[in-house]
Amino acid sequence: MKKVTSAIGTWFLGILLLVGLFLSIWIVLPAPIFSLLPLSVGAPEISPGLIIFNVSIPILYWVILRLGDYHQPRLLFIGLCLSGLAAILSASPLIQFSSAQQQAQRSIVASLGQDYLKDLPPSLTDKMRSQPLLISDIWGGIPSPKVREDRDILFANPDGVPLTLNIYRPAQVGNYPAIVSIYGGAWQRGNPDSDDTFNRYIAAQGYVVWAISYRHAPTYHFPIQIEDVRQALTYIKNHAAETETNLDRVAIIGRSAGAQLAMLAAYQDPPFPIRAVVNYYGPVNLTAGYDDVPTPDPIESRATLRAFLGGTPQTVPELYRQASPINAVKSALPASLLIYGGKDHIVESKYGSYLAQQLRSAGNQAVFIEIPWADHAFDAVFSGMSNQLALYYTERFLAWALVQ
Repeated sequence: MKKVTSAIGTWFLGILLLVGLFLSIWIVLPAPIFSLLPLSVGAPEISPGLIIFNVSIPILYWVILRLGDYHQPRLLFIGLCLSGLAAILSASPLIQFSSAQQQAQRSIVASLGQDYLKDLPPSLTDKMRSQPLLISDIWGGIPSPKVREDRDILFANPDGVPLTLNIYRPAQVGNYPAIVSIYGGAWQRGNPDSDDTFNRYIAAQGYVVWAISYRHAPTYHFPIQIEDVRQALTYIKNHAAETETNLDRVAIIGRSAGAQLAMLAAYQDPPFPIRAVVNYYGPVNLTAGYDDVPTPDPIESRATLRAFLGGTPQTVPELYRQASPINAVKSALPASLLIYGGKDHIVESKYGSYLAQQLRSAGNQAVFIEIPWADHAFDAVFSGMSNQLALYYTERFLAWALVQ
């Protein structure tokens, strides 16, 4: 009976070992198709947990061998090899973290100066994350104090399509810097609730956050989307006083497709001055993105761009040019923070790096941060490793731009 129990336990642990290895592979392997993207995005973010999981399997197997009579040296050897491989894969983000954080620190200091935070009030710095990575937050989540929320506010109704926004404000009444938040989703999906956790978190830091919407492709092609964003900015301008918004201190942040719209809105004569723009893995050069698709290509980039722009670079070249933030680069632009994932096969990090170079060449301040293990939409796991690093520098960048 003891031998049978040991055999069952051994095979069960073997299944768990394969599960751990399967999940760990996606830390380094990009998703070949869209349905596998959650694995490629999520596995690196929970990698500390996978380390524990993968290391515990051979330990439990050794315990079973000690307690039972079922001995399979070959299985033990294979299991140790596979669990060792899984542990190495799951440890790779942690191994790279210190180097990535140092490079991020060098980038922000090179652009903003060594003492870029020296004039910030303690009331703000005390709310910031104390470290770029807190393992405890991966398990327990990043705390987010309560804020005031006003949802589903209609700001426009073009073509009979209701466009709404959410407003997030600190708990206490005051007059605050503002952040305009634009969701991603390949220009085809999403709503102002999409980045709700981030919006509540950053509002608690002392900002009014405006999460806006726009009409979606393929029903509506560019430039409809940027026109809707500008209409939302005009609404914010007209309602700033009643919403405790300081129009002299506004930044705009976007993710993926939302980052492309955020950059265009900030770089091309907005209705009021924008002090800073934060770009999380946003498309930069849509013509290049069409001509040089990544491999693998999990979202079928060319089909996505055709749905957004209504054609190819050959049939509607002017729209591709107008929709590419790289073509809006000039002098005297708002400071830019560009954060990309090194494993991203939807918007490759090389485009963010090139944009940063072009912005600096034109005399602008630009901070480029690459997170080597991160995939597209890494911040969907809000307490994950990548978003902790991104959040650490995003909140400091915004405080530098809007508060002091």
